Amino acid sequence: MPTYKAPLRDYRFILNEVLQIQNYANLDGFSEATPDLVDAILEGAAQLAEDVLQPLNLPGDQEGCTRHPDGSVTTPKGYKEAYKAFTEGGWGGLTSDPAFGGQGLPHVLGSCFSEMVSAANMAFVMYPGLSHGAYSAIHVHGSDEQRATYLPKIVEGTWTGTMNLTEPHCGTDLGLMRTKAEPQADGTYKITGTKIFISAGEHDLSENIIHLVLAKIAGPDTPAGIKGVSLFIVPKFLVNADGSLGARNGVTCGAIEHKMGIHSNATCVLNYEDATGYLIGEAHKGMRAMFTMMNEARLGVAVQGLSQSEVAYQNAVAYAKERLQGRSLSGPKFPDKPADPIIVHPDIRRALMNIRAFNEGARALMLWTSLQGDLSHKSTDEAARTFGDDMMSVLTPVLKGYLTDKGYANATEAQQVYGGHGYIVETGAEQFVRDARIAMIYEGANGVQALDLVGRKLAANGGRAIFAWFKLLDDFIAEKKGVADLAPFIAGLKDARAKLEEGTTWLMNNGLANPDNAGAGSMDYLYLFGLTGLAYAWARMADAALAAKANDNDAFYDNKLITGRYFLERMLPDAGAHLAKLKTGAAPLMALEIDAF
Repeated sequence: MPTYKAPLRDYRFILNEVLQIQNYANLDGFSEATPDLVDAILEGAAQLAEDVLQPLNLPGDQEGCTRHPDGSVTTPKGYKEAYKAFTEGGWGGLTSDPAFGGQGLPHVLGSCFSEMVSAANMAFVMYPGLSHGAYSAIHVHGSDEQRATYLPKIVEGTWTGTMNLTEPHCGTDLGLMRTKAEPQADGTYKITGTKIFISAGEHDLSENIIHLVLAKIAGPDTPAGIKGVSLFIVPKFLVNADGSLGARNGVTCGAIEHKMGIHSNATCVLNYEDATGYLIGEAHKGMRAMFTMMNEARLGVAVQGLSQSEVAYQNAVAYAKERLQGRSLSGPKFPDKPADPIIVHPDIRRALMNIRAFNEGARALMLWTSLQGDLSHKSTDEAARTFGDDMMSVLTPVLKGYLTDKGYANATEAQQVYGGHGYIVETGAEQFVRDARIAMIYEGANGVQALDLVGRKLAANGGRAIFAWFKLLDDFIAEKKGVADLAPFIAGLKDARAKLEEGTTWLMNNGLANPDNAGAGSMDYLYLFGLTGLAYAWARMADAALAAKANDNDAFYDNKLITGRYFLERMLPDAGAHLAKLKTGAAPLMALEIDAF
């Protein structure tokens, strides 16, 4: 049976020794995040993940959700009790605004929590996870009345939330949507249409579900395409003036999608028939509000990619230490046993080290980015707020695309360690693969993330974000130039940074002349950016580990440096291949005529 153990030592190392979050104690939210409280939250989250959520992962996947003739949906056995434990622990409000019942703690701490619970049970966590996206959209774009009506209940978990974008005939190109909103005399709208792929669209965990629905207002003044899209709150049950629940609204679950993975999350077809909806923000400006949800969701999905890589790694390591097969090529390592455990074999080590080096680097990069998100809102320095916002903007597509692609690849690599047993349900390895696969697709398929990166994020504000990124790396390289033991990490970062700049320049020079060049190189550029980000994260971690080793002989620091050097020597060289492929441009991709396919 699969297991999971939260990497608490790694979280503490990154938070306290690499990011040094204690230096931000003067900022809102960080002042409450005392070392004792941070430790208590990490320990409590680990207990929830390991003892409550992880044991439900495999049986929940096998049981799945059930839709009943009346359109209601029940979740797998144990999920209602687990959700109760989740809400009673206040976990849904960890980073939410205290004005609406949240704890207001930094998002960097929330990212640690998200990884733990996603690793333990990715499908379960999507129920409260989508709620936080709905919370954010209403918090930023909703009226005072809407915030007062919906946010306290969402924060406490009594109500959950969803995102409703996709329709049967359109996904990424939302300008093609057909869902209509008919204006009513009382200022509400009647929503009619069908939405598909709606995670947590119907279930039995909460009293109400607050759907956030994209639709086009009916009438001649609605602009065509994406410019005509508006965002609406459409609750499952209408809410009375006193906050109590009223009549059932005109939204029903028409079906549960039959999916490759995340079986215990109810991914629904939702039918809206004259459902009462309430406009959020301005008419025809729905994408602005929806992107508040989507950007947060994309970072959450990046964490899912990392989480499945981590849990797959942990179980593959346990198997590799126990499975006896063959002898080491350099002679028996366990002569008292009939065979050596397979972890002695170089190819097994290659697989495990690839995953470990990614996991630790990706975790540090994710938490650093989350910290920038906190600073973009909470810093008292305008320059720090601007920098944080720029980093969140440019790194969101990188993290979503790179971490989920690698998370799936690593889950598959971990499955391979098991041999035939990895193909068997009981080990859990095949579920990690199936669950990880969706993260590459939803919240904007990874090819779309790459196009967003090269087509929008690089050029935004005159390239301010990418230039700020290069300056960050240059400043760190200059600062650490004289640290001898850190030299390999600085050299690796410097080389990756140079390749990323060369790729950026090539795209800027060639993408304008032929937009297909930008599209053709976008995915390799995203990977090159991701590797450069990991090189920076590893250099920061190596610097902290070397400093700690001077006063502490904890083997943790030695192992961190060994893993970091593996990344430098065996993984970072891929940056050169991505640059070379990027610079071939569109010609090799577009040469074959369509009829020849």
